[in-house]
Amino acid sequence: MSAGFIVIVTALLVVIPCAMLGTFLVLRQMSMMGDAISHAVLPGIVLAFFLSESLGAVTSVIGAAAFGILTAVLVEALRNTGRVKEDSSIGIVFTALFALGVFLISRFAGSVHLDLKHVLYGEIAFSPLNPLVLGAVNLGPRSFWTLGMVTLIVVVFVLLLYKELKISTFDAGLAAAVGFSPVLVHYLLMGVVSMTVVGAFDSVGAILVVAFLIAPAATAYLLTERLSRMMALAVVVGAASAVSGYYLAYAFDVSVSGMMAAMCGALFILALLFSPSHGLVAGVLRRRRNREVFALGLLVSRVGERTTEDDLNHDLGWEPERVSRILEGANRNGLLLRQPSGEVGLTGRGREYAAEVKTHG
Repeated sequence: MSAGFIVIVTALLVVIPCAMLGTFLVLRQMSMMGDAISHAVLPGIVLAFFLSESLGAVTSVIGAAAFGILTAVLVEALRNTGRVKEDSSIGIVFTALFALGVFLISRFAGSVHLDLKHVLYGEIAFSPLNPLVLGAVNLGPRSFWTLGMVTLIVVVFVLLLYKELKISTFDAGLAAAVGFSPVLVHYLLMGVVSMTVVGAFDSVGAILVVAFLIAPAATAYLLTERLSRMMALAVVVGAASAVSGYYLAYAFDVSVSGMMAAMCGALFILALLFSPSHGLVAGVLRRRRNREVFALGLLVSRVGERTTEDDLNHDLGWEPERVSRILEGANRNGLLLRQPSGEVGLTGRGREYAAEVKTHG
């Protein structure tokens, strides 16, 4: 296997679970919880290392999941006091736990391969250099096995609890009424997010994993309003970011994981600008079209038996160029006729349109 193939497959194994879980975080308006958990799991990994004297995947995942759930519990406890809002409680909890992890690493783990640069930034380009060897057998890149297991667990989790996740995301009260426990589903989701974050540490680090967790889902949110389609689009956007980011990083000789995250942001900006339903450009065009429709209705309603273009200019107080443009549009739509003398008159269709405008205001 070529190094490029290994890097791209590793990136896709990061993107798939992050995009699927990120969909629910975005819909629950908990995007910052992804950032909080990606930092707050750090002391869990460190403590798991102290207890097991190993950076093995199992111990790291257990430690990370425990502190991910602890983060969610502490955030919820602070919010329930009524003294701290949710965004403030997230900021307080994750900075405190992350600072604890930094302290533990700098104070007690300076002589082992558990450094801040590795945890914070990672480097997916090193994936081909880290094989999984059992005895004398090389089983291939370690990232394939670690992230493959994470991806499998996340896919199974979402498929098994899809209905519960969907109902508790959109209507927690209904979920409780039909027998689901929104709190339990919430903590299970936080635990799986924690596991995914620690699984992605070696590839993209704690900071960049947030881009893969949130940006593809946020991009998909701008493009569709169906949950299943949003999740699929999030995976597609994440995969496109990973592949394009790899080749751009190779072309410009920059950080691969950083360029992948940057492409997530670039695709989000494109969706923000050009989404057919929620894009800024579509919004501008929609508002302009509404203004034109309103102006057309107002103009047509002012046309009488012997109305001239000058009368409309005086009556409406608009610029002559604007009146002429709207008259031309009304003429093309068969609402009125413009005479060489300057008079304008409504057609039968125009009279019906004028009556409808007056009726509905």
